[in-house]
Amino acid sequence: MTQISISNAVVEFGATTLFKDITFTVAAGERWGVVGRNGTGKTTLFKLITGAMQPTRGQVARQPGLRVSLLEQHRDFGDATTVWEAAAGQFADLLALEKSLAEQAVALGENSSDAALERYGRDLERFERDGGYTFAPRVDAVLHGLGFDPVEARTRPLERLSGGERGRVGLARQLVSPADMLLLDEPTNHLDLETTQWLEQYLRETDKSVVLISHDRAFLAAVADHILHFEGNTAFAYTGGYESFIVQREERRLTQQRQFEKQQRTIAAESDYIARNIAGQNSKQAKGRRKRLERLPRLSSPIGEDGTMALRLEIAQRGGDQVVVAKDVRITVPDPASPGGERVLLDRFSARLTRGEQLGIIGPNGAGKSTLLKTLMGERTVAAGELLLGGSIAVAYYRQDLAQVPLDKTLYEVIADLRPTWERRMVQGHLGRFGFSGDEVQRRADTLSGGERARVALAMMMLSRANLLVLDEPTNHLDVESIEALEDAIERYEGTVILVSHDRALLRALATKVWVLHDRRMTEFDGSFAEWEVVSEERAHAAAVQASEEEALRRVKERQKTERRGGAAKAGADQQRAQLREARRAVERAEEEVSRREGEVSRLSSTLENPDLYTKPDGSKRAREMGVELEKAKRALDRAIAEWSEATEALERLEKAGV
Repeated sequence: MTQISISNAVVEFGATTLFKDITFTVAAGERWGVVGRNGTGKTTLFKLITGAMQPTRGQVARQPGLRVSLLEQHRDFGDATTVWEAAAGQFADLLALEKSLAEQAVALGENSSDAALERYGRDLERFERDGGYTFAPRVDAVLHGLGFDPVEARTRPLERLSGGERGRVGLARQLVSPADMLLLDEPTNHLDLETTQWLEQYLRETDKSVVLISHDRAFLAAVADHILHFEGNTAFAYTGGYESFIVQREERRLTQQRQFEKQQRTIAAESDYIARNIAGQNSKQAKGRRKRLERLPRLSSPIGEDGTMALRLEIAQRGGDQVVVAKDVRITVPDPASPGGERVLLDRFSARLTRGEQLGIIGPNGAGKSTLLKTLMGERTVAAGELLLGGSIAVAYYRQDLAQVPLDKTLYEVIADLRPTWERRMVQGHLGRFGFSGDEVQRRADTLSGGERARVALAMMMLSRANLLVLDEPTNHLDVESIEALEDAIERYEGTVILVSHDRALLRALATKVWVLHDRRMTEFDGSFAEWEVVSEERAHAAAVQASEEEALRRVKERQKTERRGGAAKAGADQQRAQLREARRAVERAEEEVSRREGEVSRLSSTLENPDLYTKPDGSKRAREMGVELEKAKRALDRAIAEWSEATEALERLEKAGV
């Protein structure tokens, strides 16, 4: 069933056309990813869907009674004071009714009039009908998935949350809403890898329709089954996931290019004929061709990568082989709530980063990744140990908050200060490579959007010619096309890279080495991010297998105790003793086999969970081999448990017969 239908939609602001001729439909249960450069109209599309805005021309049709929930980049939680109240904001009426029912229950002890009882019964029925007994567990589950403690959330003040935490609360509020369609605008902006993966699974399993704006290519690939791509003042709809969209987009562009070139050749040939014959014997034919040529509908030049920032990263000097050296590093931050007034983010960290490596640093939000970078850059001091840059290392630091862009200067001044010998045309040309042309170069930096400031920061970084790039969440404000341009530039870069990011597609493409920061400990993985993902999945699987086996063995041992007590009580007549002894020996042999298989599973699981395994050169290969061994051991344990079950059942039958 079609929920939203947009036909030939055009949006204009005065003489400026934001987009035109957009046509697509969203059916129930579909998951659409919306991509395109910043400023092309993606957020405006959401306003058309919600009805907050009408198209200048064209039509927007909605299914009658359609409930739409919009997650905006700026969150408003109304009168909520706690995290839980903010997340459950869509159920404010039920929360109020729940409170009223509690008050009525107390009052009924004093006043049990028919009217009071009737009201209580009526409100209780409405509370149950509207999901009063089910919405709270749903809120708890979503909060837990997004990294909050549901119990603590009921009393945690909303005003004490950071901006990223407020973003996650806003996302929780939308996910638990009773809407038919979710409109999500950059939902992964404040999520780490773990919570992003949880959100992917949640959206894949929901029965709601989803339309999401995102620049996270891995997230889009995992969630979306349709793509709407904004480019060239319009948008094109594609059926299939993100990878399919990439292929279809290139095929469409290639077809457009061929059609355009064919028409250009035709126009050139006709123009040449007209020029040669307009005044000669074939003047009549030439004039006829000119008239037809004037009426010929012109194809537009193909929409391609025009306007994508032209980023090139070069180094001025090679630099030393030792780029970063860490020796027993301890990093702390002030924390009045902790003993001594400080909280330890990283302890006893020792490592080396050598020239040419591309390091990815990952870990949960708040673990201290950005603080580590600031410490490396000398903005903070270590509490203990040494964290040093190598000799002849020149650093370009891309800050997550974009504070490197001076807000009190124009874009022209920002670049001119870095290149005082450049002529005006060279400064303007450099800014033009990043999408700023004409009078835009005179804009003050404090008037720029986040995406525009990010492009200025990259323009500044390009001029540094540093041999070490330190990048803290560089994709946060960039659109997909800009991220791809950054990725291509780093792939060609000959220096060393330190990258803190939650963008898995970027990490998969670039990171040749991984540091994982978790619970004050840094674990080195000497392999690519893609290899780390495989190993991480294997470790998670091993942990799940171990937990499952421990539960199964617990049940086995409990049953063993029960059966042994029953066997002792049911020892019967002399003629059954021989059979009973043999049955018990069979049970004992089965128990020994179960114990042996249990030890094998436990040994393999412990080895796979040991972080030291993954720091060895062949750790990834050994982990895969041991994962296969663990599966075989698990199946053998299952067979042993089944044989023990048969033996105990046979013993039980004999004991019952002797009662």
